[in-house]
Amino acid sequence: MMDETRRKLLASARAAFAEKGFSDTSMDDLTAAVGLTRGALYHNFGDKKGLFAAVVDQIDAEMAARARSLAEAESTLWNALLAEGSAYIEMALDPEVQRIVLRDGLAVLGDPAHWPSQNRCLDATRAAVTQLLAEGVLRPVDIEAASRLLNGAALNAALWVAACDDPALMLPKAQEAFRMLAEGLLVAQAS
Repeated sequence: MMDETRRKLLASARAAFAEKGFSDTSMDDLTAAVGLTRGALYHNFGDKKGLFAAVVDQIDAEMAARARSLAEAESTLWNALLAEGSAYIEMALDPEVQRIVLRDGLAVLGDPAHWPSQNRCLDATRAAVTQLLAEGVLRPVDIEAASRLLNGAALNAALWVAACDDPALMLPKAQEAFRMLAEGLLVAQAS
């Protein structure tokens, strides 16, 4: 019963946040839409911000899974790392991702470095950088610094694409710049 209540609240909130944004979404509207009360929301998520954080985490996890699935098609770990970053940036074209994660997420939840979903992405990047360094693909570099900068570059590129007047026009520019920045870590400039 509790899982079903959480699922209903998440689905209702996700639709409402995507359509209206965080500030224009009423707790009463999103609970009434699924036949629940504010008490159910408070019990399961603490408050509206807690529910929003859960929605961001859900979407960000889906984004990471999509990026990983594209990366799995690549022949090398390096190409997989580039594919994940590029895919993350491209997801800034998705209206739900734009509004909930890349716009309201920052305004409501603050620094993405403190979001559990972003830290899971950082962990995956750190593992890839560690392996690439061990294989001699990367120049000697601090693993933590390289991992955080790669993650930050992809996130900031996605934020830029989502916020600009013509996201589709800016996307290839952002992806190319991300690739060029990342290639600066390579021992040889061929991938």
